[in-house]
Amino acid sequence: MPYRAEYIWIDGLTPTSKLRSKTKIVPDGQEPPIWGFDGSSTEQAPGDSSDCVLKPVLTVPDPIRGGDDVLVLNEVLNVDMTPHPSNTRAQAVATAERYAEHEAWFGIEQEYTFFKDGRPHGWPIGGFPAPQGGYYCGVGADEIWGRDVVEAHTEACMKAGLEISGTNAEVMIGQWEFQIGPLDGVAVADQIWLARWLLYRLAEEYDISAHLNPKPVEGDWNGAGAHTNFSTKEMRENYDAIIAACEALGKKADLHIENYGAGIERRLTGLHETAPWTEYSYGVSDRGASVRIPWQVAKEGKGYIEDRRPNANMDPYVVTHLITDTVCSALEA
Repeated sequence: MPYRAEYIWIDGLTPTSKLRSKTKIVPDGQEPPIWGFDGSSTEQAPGDSSDCVLKPVLTVPDPIRGGDDVLVLNEVLNVDMTPHPSNTRAQAVATAERYAEHEAWFGIEQEYTFFKDGRPHGWPIGGFPAPQGGYYCGVGADEIWGRDVVEAHTEACMKAGLEISGTNAEVMIGQWEFQIGPLDGVAVADQIWLARWLLYRLAEEYDISAHLNPKPVEGDWNGAGAHTNFSTKEMRENYDAIIAACEALGKKADLHIENYGAGIERRLTGLHETAPWTEYSYGVSDRGASVRIPWQVAKEGKGYIEDRRPNANMDPYVVTHLITDTVCSALEA
């Protein structure tokens, strides 16, 4: 019997790309083939030469439709089969292959905010909720909104075989987080994109939308980030490599800030557990630093670091490429 393959790809919108998808009916016994789409409708081609190519790179069970149906993540190619300019995955793959001997691992903490009826989910009409304080990892109908969507999303990620490792309510009301990893840089980015798609798709069922705006509400409210945990085999064995990684990231701080998500200056203000976007710092247990060294890492003398700068709306292919290239090139110097 034929099955449905939901082809998912990343469009060419700037400064923040969006996810797109469409369904292909695939004959029984066949793998999802190369397909195509109208790039003139996704900012990826002009109207007079509009064809773009979808190349499957990861296929997982479809936890929404069930049965034999699948989700298919794709790279976007030009018709000559070269990577499209919007295809940031190709560079991430090249970087991962170049530094494969360092065995880089990533874990990404994806924050997001639920919106309903034009305002953060749980916010009163024409007013503000109680100040932040009780919402983080909270419980109770007076503090938590959207748990039904979160539970459905978590179950869907698990059924799809994604390496989801946890979820929690975040500091601002209506804000949540899920974590993917540890995985290599390409795999974690692939799975973040698929997990984002599942979140958006499942939220439709509840008439709720999930947003990656890095500062969903201006004022004294937390922004939304994508804290990125990173290690190499050297860092997992030696504390000197931890410090070397922190120092290397500092030397290219401007490059990373420029590529860690649009609107980063709105979120990295020096308040709400952030370091100012214009300054770079690192420290043990310091959530006000650009890069945090967890306390147990300092105690054990080995482990990983947490880059706290990436925005919720960052491109995980770009972030994993940059961190891998910056740190591993320094380790080889």
